[in-house]
Amino acid sequence: MKDINKPNITAIILTYNEEKHLARCIESIKVLVNEILVVDSYSTDATLSIAESYGAKIVQNPFINQAIQFQWAIDNCVTTGEWILKMDADEYVDANLVLHMPRLLAKVNDGVSGVYLKRKVFFLDQWMRYGGSYPQVLLRLFRKGHAYVEQRWMDEHLVLSQGRGVLFEQGHLIDHNLNDLTWWTQKHNQYATREMADLMTLKYQLLPSRDAFAEDQNKQAKLKRWLKEALYAKLPLGLRPVLFFIYRYLLRFGFLDGFRGFAWHALQGFWYRLLVDVKCYEFEVKLKHYESPKALLEKEYGIKL
Repeated sequence: MKDINKPNITAIILTYNEEKHLARCIESIKVLVNEILVVDSYSTDATLSIAESYGAKIVQNPFINQAIQFQWAIDNCVTTGEWILKMDADEYVDANLVLHMPRLLAKVNDGVSGVYLKRKVFFLDQWMRYGGSYPQVLLRLFRKGHAYVEQRWMDEHLVLSQGRGVLFEQGHLIDHNLNDLTWWTQKHNQYATREMADLMTLKYQLLPSRDAFAEDQNKQAKLKRWLKEALYAKLPLGLRPVLFFIYRYLLRFGFLDGFRGFAWHALQGFWYRLLVDVKCYEFEVKLKHYESPKALLEKEYGIKL
């Protein structure tokens, strides 16, 4: 018998070789959602068999980036849910969110199109409580057809196309990747290339101005995006990662998270940002031998705008 109090939610999970995480993710949401859609990028490990064991619907599509893949999913995949929950495979939701979310959705009126969740980030198995890492407020639950994904190579957000959003105060989305540090650094090397592409796209105005947050209610995301594009992007290469580390580790008390907090802010707040800057510098050097920034991005980095 169907639980009349259970919200009608379809969870969409993007995967590629996520056998370490997928079962944990699905276990956390299975009593909350009516349908699970796994959008896979041709995994070669046990990801698909795990998804099948939970009765998930599986579709496969070549991966370009997160934004394109999730937008493809909501545009092309048939889902039954009134609401869509966006999950990364290495994320899960806590018990408080599962307990209280149905009550929230039962109370919202038709003018509410999205729900913002608070996310906790773990690094080396420790919650990064300080340094501005918590809370990250993200739009992750939305009425079907009422949101879209910014088409960016990095730091893309879901944005409401109609209606308003509400912040869910009880419970959390947990970002806790179980891979080792070698995997983490390799992944962030790839992220740095995408971040460089976004910064060069902004600098050379390769795409029309993207003000996706103009009508959205995510004030935290609006502020971060403004600071990044209006201030951070205009600072000298090399200086900005130093200032960013000082801001996070000292001014935002990142040191209170101990050694693992130092490692997190040194690697994610400084090393990663410095790597982006060096890739930006390398891009400018290579640009001298190309007719346009777009041609360079496509030829050297495989990034088509």
